[in-house]
Amino acid sequence: MIRRILTYAMLILGAVLFGYPFLWMIAGSLKPEMAISTLGLVSGGMNFHSFEQVFTKIPIARAFLNSVIVSLVATTSVVVFGSMVGYALAKLRFPGSKVLYLLILFTMMIPFQIVLIPQYILMVKLGWTDSYLALIAPTMMSAFSIVLFRQFFAGIPSALIDAARMDGCTETRILFQIVWPLSRPVIITVGILTFMSSWNEVLWPLMVVRERSLMTMPQIVTLFTIGGEAESQLGALLAAATLLSLPVILAYSFFQRYFIESMASTGLKG
Repeated sequence: MIRRILTYAMLILGAVLFGYPFLWMIAGSLKPEMAISTLGLVSGGMNFHSFEQVFTKIPIARAFLNSVIVSLVATTSVVVFGSMVGYALAKLRFPGSKVLYLLILFTMMIPFQIVLIPQYILMVKLGWTDSYLALIAPTMMSAFSIVLFRQFFAGIPSALIDAARMDGCTETRILFQIVWPLSRPVIITVGILTFMSSWNEVLWPLMVVRERSLMTMPQIVTLFTIGGEAESQLGALLAAATLLSLPVILAYSFFQRYFIESMASTGLKG
């Protein structure tokens, strides 16, 4: 009983330490400017004035739409193409498959900053700057998603796939109609990680997009924060940060069970 009490006490303490800053950020965005500096979550005169300032000063609604478009397209692309490559590496035998897998693993060790300038030059040469293509194209494939799919698919019985082949199913049909329904946890995990990565990306959009009508939420919030448009209003900064973080927090909260299940299973297989 004492051990259980200590365990729950530590879990509650950890939850408070990790969750309180987010709760304070949300509460601070609703407080009057003079009351934000207090550590309490509730104060008198709480209102939505800071959110009104954000919507008035920057095109946050348009930026939200841009982020949704870019993140959903990137997530869909990574899930579809990553699962196709992962399935090929896990269940198909072809010359050079092991070398290809090692090459994919090697690309995961290369920092994004190393390829940043070559990618930017490529976008300029193709004439894709200030367009959705520049935001989406570099994120349409992920080496990490390939590895995750490959590890998960390796645990699916090969007899099931061989039976489908004997029935005349093509590899594409096997993947999308047989393997996918069995792979919901890893699909959701890859989707969450890709969505979070795409949604929170700041550096790349700052390089390839200059038109405010095409800016994503992290980009417009960053410019709002460091560009002086907030006019040192802490409430407006907290409101912008709240609007930026809520979609990711809600998505993870909704799918966390599948996320944990997939991370556990892929860590034990293949």
